[in-house]
Amino acid sequence: MEDMRVQSIRSIVSLGSFGNLQCRYGLFDRHGGVSSGPFASLNIGLAVGDSIEAVEENRQLVKERMGVDWWLSGRQIHGEAVYVLEQAPDSDLEVDGYDALITNQQNVGLVIQHADCQAVLLYDPVSQAIGAIHSGWRGSVVNLIGKTVQAMADVFGTDARNLRAVVSPSLGPCCAEFVNYELELPVSFQEFMDDNRRFNFWEISKRQLMDCGIREESITLPNICTSCSTDYFSYRRACREGDSVTGRNCSVIALIAE
Repeated sequence: MEDMRVQSIRSIVSLGSFGNLQCRYGLFDRHGGVSSGPFASLNIGLAVGDSIEAVEENRQLVKERMGVDWWLSGRQIHGEAVYVLEQAPDSDLEVDGYDALITNQQNVGLVIQHADCQAVLLYDPVSQAIGAIHSGWRGSVVNLIGKTVQAMADVFGTDARNLRAVVSPSLGPCCAEFVNYELELPVSFQEFMDDNRRFNFWEISKRQLMDCGIREESITLPNICTSCSTDYFSYRRACREGDSVTGRNCSVIALIAE
């Protein structure tokens, strides 16, 4: 019988299939894990102060729920480096300094860790390649989405017109206030700002995806703000309510061999 803790993790949605391969993605909330305190309960971040043993168990639960053999994540730095996995690993990997991951390997979950930032998941059903992007506001400024789509084209021959994209629950336009926006954000982003200096980064990502050539109908945006919903870890909410200590949600995409 499947472990009840695995059953309690929110459901996985099928993104698409091609031949005998299926692309599966999961947008996980904070429930269904074993961590406690501010990390309750499905924290997958190793560097936030949680017990290493609890995080490793949470990661295993996610792997089991996704049905993957290996876990590939980055020690994210809000940078613009893209990690390319071109051969099957023999162990789980967490690579230093990467905020985007791409592969054509089966049964490897590409994992983005986030607590208000966006996870942008990409699937190319033609070349059977996937990508996962950690896109906070700094990632938006450097257009990491565009860099990742270009890397998929360079390495796997991806035509952006074939891509499907999903943006995770993340900081919504209701809460994304940037007091110092004139110093932090490009002028072009002001098109997406309201009268209270709040920015719609969901729409900014949609624009960046479409600028790459991805069709509008192939883009799925979130309708959940992590800062508003207590079902998700949120750095902004943790700062607002306490000492900024919180866990990390995860979003995962994988090619599954049947």
